Amino acid sequence: MKKWILTLGISVAMFGLAACGSGDKKDEATSDTALYDRVIEDGELLIGTEGTYPPYSFHDDSGDLTGFDVEIAREVAKRLGVEAVFKETQWDAMFEGLNSKRFDMIANQVGIKEDRIEKYDFSIPYISSSAVLVTAEDSDVTSFEDIEGLTSAQSLTSNYREIAEDYGAKVQGVDGLAQAIELLAAGRVDVTINDKLSILDYKQKQPNAKIKIAATSEDASESGLMFNQGNDKLVDEVNKALEEMMEDGTYLEISEKWFGEDVR
Repeated sequence: MKKWILTLGISVAMFGLAACGSGDKKDEATSDTALYDRVIEDGELLIGTEGTYPPYSFHDDSGDLTGFDVEIAREVAKRLGVEAVFKETQWDAMFEGLNSKRFDMIANQVGIKEDRIEKYDFSIPYISSSAVLVTAEDSDVTSFEDIEGLTSAQSLTSNYREIAEDYGAKVQGVDGLAQAIELLAAGRVDVTINDKLSILDYKQKQPNAKIKIAATSEDASESGLMFNQGNDKLVDEVNKALEEMMEDGTYLEISEKWFGEDVR
C-alpha cells in the first residue's frame, strides 16, 4: 500500500512538473505578443519624445506637439488602429523611461548604434543623414577634396570640424550652424560641413538663403523607433506600418513637408 502511494505521489509530481513546463513554454511563446496585445486592448501606443527638438519633436506657435518624428509616430499608431499618446521626456531620461515601461517606444531620432542594439530593439530605419559640404550658390567647389586650403566654418567641438581638417581645410570657429551660414553668405568663409538634415531644415525655414549642398558623404547614420527587447510582435507591426507608409507615398509626403525631399 505504501509503495502504491509513493508511486502515485511521484507520478502526480512528475505530471505537475510537466504541466508547469508546458505553461512556461506557452508563456515564452506568447511573451513577445504581450505588449502588442496590451496596446490593442487599451487603444493607445505610449510614445516617448522630447517635445523640445525641432524639427523632429516640438511645440508649434499654437502650442500643439508636432514635428517629423511626431507625424511619423502618429501615422504608425493610426495604422495599428490605436491612438498615439506622447510622453514628453528630457533626452537624459528617455532611455530610463523606456526601461521602466513608462512608454512603449521612443520616437526621437534615436540613432541605430551597436551598443544600443545589444540592449534594445529597433524598427527599420525611418530616416538617415550624412555629413554634407555646404557652399555659396555660386561656388565652384564640388567635392570634399576641393576644400584643401579653404576656410571652413565649424563648431570647434563637433565631429564635422575633424572632417574639415582631415580634408585640409582651415577651420574658423563658430557657435553653431546659423553663424556658419551667416559667414558663408557674407563671403568670410568658403564652406561649412554639417548634418544634412540640419541643412535641409535650415533651407526649409530660410528658402532665400544663398547656399547649396555641394557634396554628400557616403557614410550615413540611421535612426529607428526604439523598443525594449522581447516585444517582437509590436516591432513587426510597426515595421509593417512604416513599410506601407513608404510604399503608398505617405512617408514621402511627411518627409517633403519637413525637409523638402525624401530623407530615408
